[in-house]
Amino acid sequence: MASYIGLLMFTGQGVETIADSPKRAAQYKKIAKKLNIKVKDVYWTMGDYDGVMIFEAPDDETATAGMLSLGLEGNVTTKTLRAFNATEMGPIIKKAAG
Repeated sequence: MASYIGLLMFTGQGVETIADSPKRAAQYKKIAKKLNIKVKDVYWTMGDYDGVMIFEAPDDETATAGMLSLGLEGNVTTKTLRAFNATEMGPIIKKAAG
């Protein structure tokens, strides 16, 4: 499974219903599981983003579907980063170096 980092920003709706945010995160984990996405953790953050979600999906298309599903709820906007661990990065660096 590929690793991803989802960057989350609350919408006006999300701020208005902030008290439900932890409950929504738990509900999303169930929705994600049905899509074959494993949410490893969710963090509420300070700074440029209001939250970060670490998750795994079998491919980019599934990850995109999951993040679109989350965005359709209207509580957050999302940005998704594909993440590579050290084991995955080694062959990528070798390809780049030729």
